[in-house]
Amino acid sequence: MLETESERKTLNAAEIGAVAHLYRGEVYRSTIWRTRLDTTTNWAVVTLGVALSISFASPEASPLPLVLVGVLIILFLMLEARRYRYFSVWRARARWLETHFYAPLLYDGDLHMEDHWQQILARDYMHPRYHVGLLIAVGRRIRRNYLWILLIQSIAFAGKLAVHPTPVTSLDQALSRADVGPLPGIVVVGVGILYILTWSAIAFWSYRVDTNRAAQRGKQSSDSMG
Repeated sequence: MLETESERKTLNAAEIGAVAHLYRGEVYRSTIWRTRLDTTTNWAVVTLGVALSISFASPEASPLPLVLVGVLIILFLMLEARRYRYFSVWRARARWLETHFYAPLLYDGDLHMEDHWQQILARDYMHPRYHVGLLIAVGRRIRRNYLWILLIQSIAFAGKLAVHPTPVTSLDQALSRADVGPLPGIVVVGVGILYILTWSAIAFWSYRVDTNRAAQRGKQSSDSMG
């Protein structure tokens, strides 16, 4: 009897109904966390818009808000990466049920329980974990949204130096306009370039990691979620 139960090849009607409700709950949770991702992106866009309005309000306005807003953008990026790690858990579970429960059920009516997909899902519930590392999450959010926000910030800062209060006539003049207190303009510009290159490198690295993972999944069936 125990051996027969351990080799079950299907689910009864009540169990299928329970799994359907489980899937609906996972979709709901992934939708809620997806909305939270949009919220932090909106915060970043709004704060950048405020900084642009202040810096370009008049030719005499300081470009400093465009520098300081970078700190807030980083804060929102890290918050969004953290939220993305939670979202990835619910999304992975919902996707797992779609590919291993609903797709086989619709295609040939066989749940293929012999593949032990249900055990992998059960382990994920018993021992929950993040499916995505923090740096990978940061890189993905940069690629999706924040790279464009950072580029707009950088272009706006460069444009402010170039046109206000009068059109720039030399590189030295532009660098002098970038001075922030005791920090010379060349240091501020250098930190800004490093700032963009660092986030771009993280985005490119995460892209390579995701590409390699996708290629490995294409060659062999995955035994883990995420």
